[in-house]
Amino acid sequence: MSKVNRAHPSAQASLFGEPETATDRLFFAIFPATDAAAQAAALACDLRSRHRLGGQPLASDRLHVTLNHLGDYVGVPRDLVAAATKAGGAVAASSFDVCFDRVASFASARAVVLQGGEGLAALIAFQQALVLEMTKAGLGRKAEKNFTPHMTLLYDKSPFAEQPIEPVSWTVQEFVLVHSLLGQTRHIALARWRLQG
Repeated sequence: MSKVNRAHPSAQASLFGEPETATDRLFFAIFPATDAAAQAAALACDLRSRHRLGGQPLASDRLHVTLNHLGDYVGVPRDLVAAATKAGGAVAASSFDVCFDRVASFASARAVVLQGGEGLAALIAFQQALVLEMTKAGLGRKAEKNFTPHMTLLYDKSPFAEQPIEPVSWTVQEFVLVHSLLGQTRHIALARWRLQG
């Protein structure tokens, strides 16, 4: 008979057939350099004002580019963290530049995001290298093969047309395995990997 953690409210709810509410999210990400994060945060405030958006801009320390979402859970699955850590540690890559040169709204996600073109080619190649190592580590079903690089600035349901911006760019020096506490706006770095060069 499997043990149930009766101290956890969601575990108790599941005893009565109620769905458990996810509390934890895991993902691989890169974070912008300090000056790029400040530039992106200022842009978010400007867009909010110019387009009369109601959503609050994300804090500059929460801005990131998700490389691969690993799922939402009740608690942190240690076996998944171990496999993800193995995959992250196996990626061999040099530092690279990224450049986001336009802003758009993702209607499906109700998000205002930074996007780019050729300036994101190295980022796409890096994400594909991560996917390869995830597959080798047994995480192939969680690997996102259709990667659309973007950085979310804020959430709002009011769409607007894609437009060019002054480029937001930086050199990526590391990537991170992140544990996000859902609803608490907290990101915890479980592992970091420095890129070569």
